[in-house]
Amino acid sequence: MTDLEAPLRRAAPALLGYAAVRALGLVVLAVWSAARGKSAYTLLTARWDALWYTRVADLGYGYEVRLPNGDVHSNLAFFPLLPWLERGMHAVSPLSYADAGFVVSLFASLAAAWGIFAVAEHVYGRRAGVCAVLLWAVLPVGIVQSMAYSESLFTALAAWSLYAVLTGRWLTAGVLALLAGLTRPVGLAVVAAVWVAGIASFTGRTSFVRDRSTAPEPGARTWRCALGMALAPLGAAGYVLWVGHRTGKGPLGYLDVQAGWRNGFDGGAAFARFVGDKFTSFPSALAGVGLIVGVGLVVWLYVVGVRQGQPLPLLVYTGVVTALALCASSYFGSKPRLLMPAFPLLLPLALALARLRTSRSAWVVGGVAVASAVYGAFWLNGSGPP
Repeated sequence: MTDLEAPLRRAAPALLGYAAVRALGLVVLAVWSAARGKSAYTLLTARWDALWYTRVADLGYGYEVRLPNGDVHSNLAFFPLLPWLERGMHAVSPLSYADAGFVVSLFASLAAAWGIFAVAEHVYGRRAGVCAVLLWAVLPVGIVQSMAYSESLFTALAAWSLYAVLTGRWLTAGVLALLAGLTRPVGLAVVAAVWVAGIASFTGRTSFVRDRSTAPEPGARTWRCALGMALAPLGAAGYVLWVGHRTGKGPLGYLDVQAGWRNGFDGGAAFARFVGDKFTSFPSALAGVGLIVGVGLVVWLYVVGVRQGQPLPLLVYTGVVTALALCASSYFGSKPRLLMPAFPLLLPLALALARLRTSRSAWVVGGVAVASAVYGAFWLNGSGPP
């Protein structure tokens, strides 16, 4: 048995369950879309952000749309790793850029599921690992995992970088954090996790590193840790600085690009106003209550994770992803998918699910999977972007 076969066998139930849930979601989407005279494949590969990524892959950077209100939507807002992969696959295969984006998402989602399993199993055991993957698969916005978006790719890189940190593989953690930083702006969360863990390592507080069987000698660990920390921010920092140079607006030029999309970080003020406006009439007030409950659930899951003693790198990563998602003044309908990479939030639920009998947990996951598939089809066939 090779070094890869044993971990893959351990993860097989999680990956098979994940594939089944995603297949169900795609089948329901196909049926729902056909009934509405739409192409499910087009919805997955050629709308909203997916179009922006394929334009970058095809034409490079420099494309922008000027709106009547003066806003400028520039493709510089989209980080380059996914378009690079689309371009590379297009160059060596008959796949179109959109096809390549779908294939990347397909394999990245499986890699993300495996990474989530690896992290959860390492911290809480195999059964919790399987449950964590299934819960990630049945998220209401889980259909995004099958779209030509960057969420699946980012989650895969983030999960494996965190696993590398938890097992003391500092160079791997740094390289994966670098790649995550080339994928989405929230790559800063992975960088923060690597840096916090690295600082803890230098101070001798490495209780979160639970696998020292393959760890190098202390001196080697020190320089590997330092190099991993040095590599981690290079992806995000390199792209942001390049955008600043290209726009001629210096190191903060990327913030101007985001401002053109009305994206920024305001501490959640815009989101709070959005929720408050829902209470101006009765029907929309129900949506406002739902939003408050949703945010409360996210905060509660984070607090439970802290109380359950989740490793420090996971808490830092989850905290940054959650803060950036909830406190950004971006399109509010996208917040659920922006939270999708914060998979450690699911660990308390995974532990609870793992304590149930297998038959009962299967019924729970199956029921939620059906609801998620129906909601995903409804959501993706709507007018607004996910």
